[in-house]
Amino acid sequence: MNDADLTPTPTRKRIEQRRWTVLFPVVGLIALAAAGLVLFALGTSAIGIEPLLVGAAAALIPVAFVVSAFLWIDRWEPEPAKMLLFAFLWGACGATISSLAFNQTSRVLGDLLTNDGTTFTAVVGAPIVEEATKAAFLVAVYLRRRHEFDGVVDGMVYAGITAAGFAFTENIWYFGRVFLANGLGGMGGGVIALFVLRGVLSPFAHPLFTSMTGIGVGIAASSSNTRTKILAPIGGYLTAVGLHSLWNFSTTVGTGSDFINLYFLIMVPVFAGAVAIVVWQRRREQRIVAGQLASMAQNRWIATSEVALLASLEGRRNWLRAVRRKSGESSAKAVKTYQEAVTELAFLRHRIEQGTAGQSAEQRHGVLLDTLNAARLAARR
Repeated sequence: MNDADLTPTPTRKRIEQRRWTVLFPVVGLIALAAAGLVLFALGTSAIGIEPLLVGAAAALIPVAFVVSAFLWIDRWEPEPAKMLLFAFLWGACGATISSLAFNQTSRVLGDLLTNDGTTFTAVVGAPIVEEATKAAFLVAVYLRRRHEFDGVVDGMVYAGITAAGFAFTENIWYFGRVFLANGLGGMGGGVIALFVLRGVLSPFAHPLFTSMTGIGVGIAASSSNTRTKILAPIGGYLTAVGLHSLWNFSTTVGTGSDFINLYFLIMVPVFAGAVAIVVWQRRREQRIVAGQLASMAQNRWIATSEVALLASLEGRRNWLRAVRRKSGESSAKAVKTYQEAVTELAFLRHRIEQGTAGQSAEQRHGVLLDTLNAARLAARR
């Protein structure tokens, strides 16, 4: 046998890639399910099944609101539902159980260094560990599925959904533990008071922290500069850790006035800044798509009459509404798939022009063009 016999043929490579594509989600789901079962067992053994169920019911309300907000942000180019589900499950199970293990180590280290392992973990250990475990999913998507990252909005969406999953599991524990100690209570204590704090005043706390990392990864994805690709995610992660540490300090060590000052002087402005970034980046995404439509119509990949309809979210909504009214839901779904294919191709062509699309850009361009043609044919039918 010579060396050539050991070299995988293109066919074998494709088979191996296809096998990995099929097996990885299955293995990942099994691992996350196992992590979820372990967390459930730990929760029931620590506080009991009834408090855990009460905690889950209370935690559902803020997480539904947060996830809906990030899905609304992601309207221009919706990320694959499967990827968003993995993001949520990683945050709820994978990142949570990993953080739990490392936080125990942090508590022991804190006892050795400061004789107060609980405070050390809350202010130092937990922010470092939890933001790292949540960021792990973002880095994995960026490295393994580079084409899913078109910029800052994608980074914020993946970060927000991951952090929402993490906050969901954390809230179950906090709500359940307070219910065990004080019951439902009222505004002065118990689950209701904690719900006001965590579910009303700060449902976006964890997503806001991790969104800083998402912004960094999004900047790296849209840049061709090597230094920016390295420094932007690191800077985003450090910002996330800093905000998380300040938040934990105000809620565990600081007084009530410290929390109020941090909330209104730091967290509210940072949240407003994040919203401003989302608005700015969404307008940028619209300009990118609109800027590519003319050449796509010139190449006859889309109809000239469709350019105006595809150039804005309002035009797309009106188009879908008209199709749904005239031809039914299945036809509207076909048109929506076509609209999403146009957007994907427009973003890829922009990245190719900017030199940030990667080595497989031409191959993916052909795949997306085939997808667009198939979607257009289905929509016309």
